[in-house]
Amino acid sequence: MNGANSPRGIRLSLPATSANLGPGFDAAAVALDFALQIEAAPAPEFSISATGRDAGRCARLQDNLILETYRELLAANRRPVVPLALNIANAIPLGMGCGSSAAARLGAIALAVHFGRLGWDRDRVLEEAAALEGHPDNVAACWLGGFVSALCEDRSVRVARVDPPAAWSAIVALPAEPLATSKARAVLPATYAMTDVVANLQSLGMLGLAFAQARGDLLRIAMSDRIHQPYRAPYCPLLPALQPLAGRDGILGVALSGAGPAVLLVVEAEDRVPGAIASIQSTIQNRLPAELLACSLSSVGASQFPEK
Repeated sequence: MNGANSPRGIRLSLPATSANLGPGFDAAAVALDFALQIEAAPAPEFSISATGRDAGRCARLQDNLILETYRELLAANRRPVVPLALNIANAIPLGMGCGSSAAARLGAIALAVHFGRLGWDRDRVLEEAAALEGHPDNVAACWLGGFVSALCEDRSVRVARVDPPAAWSAIVALPAEPLATSKARAVLPATYAMTDVVANLQSLGMLGLAFAQARGDLLRIAMSDRIHQPYRAPYCPLLPALQPLAGRDGILGVALSGAGPAVLLVVEAEDRVPGAIASIQSTIQNRLPAELLACSLSSVGASQFPEK
């Protein structure tokens, strides 16, 4: 595919996400205001130039989730694989629970749709991404922005979405080492006590209304969980250290970000972030080294330029 028949190059912006938010295991997520950005153009052979976080891993031509997914989708749909020159600027930490794989897979699917002329609409892209991820929460928040509640019905993805409260801010506490999602899932039990399931359902119902109604006073309990966080805590020591801060120093709620090991802290306003950071630093001191990333909850999802 070349010359006049080649699609134009595109630019993609795919936001980070924080899923689960405590009780919303594989069901709820929110977009954050830092992103994976990809510029792509047809080329004689594949190449990647990468900057930002984990630039070395992002620049690999082998064992690269974007390229692997792109090639597999084109082959599965019997389209020629168009080699691409990629420029990647990545702000999403890899393996930390901030939706890096969801952003990469959605980016790859968008590239395959564009350069393979697949003609998929936005719903089909989201369905493919959810099937590849195995759950719809991160991909729905990344694709659509905002706070989402998502489920899969057969292959269809159903999403309810609201803009997060404009006043709220966030801090992501990033430990030194990543945690593989496969390891984080392996520690979960096969069955749960009815009391734990009911407690999570109660918190999850409150979580959705807290975001919809800007009820920060509800977040401390709405972000509590008995389904996955207690079992992941030994591998995510920042969580038990920071959970007692919920309801103090402007920190509304605390939960693992996705499967961890990062921790998301929702803060009631941007001007409370410095005090919240000081409280976090005082709590963890030198026992648990962590990068504290201040950010916003974002209503903006994935963007493609030029637009169709």
